[in-house]
Amino acid sequence: MTHSRLALLGFGNVGRAFARLLIRKEVELRDKYGITFTVTGIATGRHGIAVDHEGINLKTALELAENGQTLAALSRLPIRDSLDFIHSVSADVLFENSPVNHHTGEPAATHLRLALERGMHAITANKGPVVHAYHQLTDLARKMERKFYFESTVMDGAPIFSLFRSALPGAQLKSLRGILNSTTNLIISRMEAGETFEQAVKYAQAIGIAETDPSADVEGWDAAIKVAALVTVLMDIPLKPQEVERQGIRCITPAYIAEARAQGKRWKLVCTARREGNTVSARVAPEMVAPDSPMFSVEGTSSIVEFETDTLTSLSIVEGNPGPETTAYGLLADFINAVR
Repeated sequence: MTHSRLALLGFGNVGRAFARLLIRKEVELRDKYGITFTVTGIATGRHGIAVDHEGINLKTALELAENGQTLAALSRLPIRDSLDFIHSVSADVLFENSPVNHHTGEPAATHLRLALERGMHAITANKGPVVHAYHQLTDLARKMERKFYFESTVMDGAPIFSLFRSALPGAQLKSLRGILNSTTNLIISRMEAGETFEQAVKYAQAIGIAETDPSADVEGWDAAIKVAALVTVLMDIPLKPQEVERQGIRCITPAYIAEARAQGKRWKLVCTARREGNTVSARVAPEMVAPDSPMFSVEGTSSIVEFETDTLTSLSIVEGNPGPETTAYGLLADFINAVR
């Protein structure tokens, strides 16, 4: 039986979904995988920080956070900030789920580095550190004999990175193509149903898919950083989102939608990357796709990626309408793979 002490840095929609999943899977983890756990720390941006080496009641923490109350009452130590949290908490695994920084990957990269230096496995749903600090964090994890895993960073809980890490030994990725941003796919789908761009964005914001400032999605930054993460890890060629040719979806108008429909096609924000020797060309831009494309029938918040390797001509992964629960599953899968 393996017992792990867990620290949760970030307790928003994904962090709370992960907490609920841990509660639901507790018996299964023990009986099927021989894994038990205690949550010894939770750090939030809005609801305070709690550290208790004896363990925190997850159900109580969830009730407090969801009622807008502070978690500080659950803490046995006074904690100043996120760095103090990582220094102070007694944990074997850190789950880093702070907001993404597309341009630097901070402060998440520093959080993960510090966790590894303290001997913790480091697991994240944050794309920033994967793009901006992948090799440094991977090398440090190897040195410390710990794991740095990040399955939830692209397509939520779909097994992309672990697929290449475990199930496709010896396969070299030559190219990828797909829809990686669910928000823009939803916006375009609703425009096809007759809404304006502004109406579709407001709907995406109302259901919590788009941020108050939707520019990271609609201008292609989220898609670009996901392409950069896939290239950096799976092709082993460092790529920053600023190096991805990028065009968002603001240019798509009802007239564009009508033109595509007249041709029997649909608009999609398409992500592509192709290896060319030791370099890669990468692009995010709207394209009209025909019915014979796997992307044509991908609706709403669903996503798809098609891989071409030197051993498999075409391998596609489709994820249907993900949410915080599917992202939480990616964190759980990484946890199981890291500690068992």
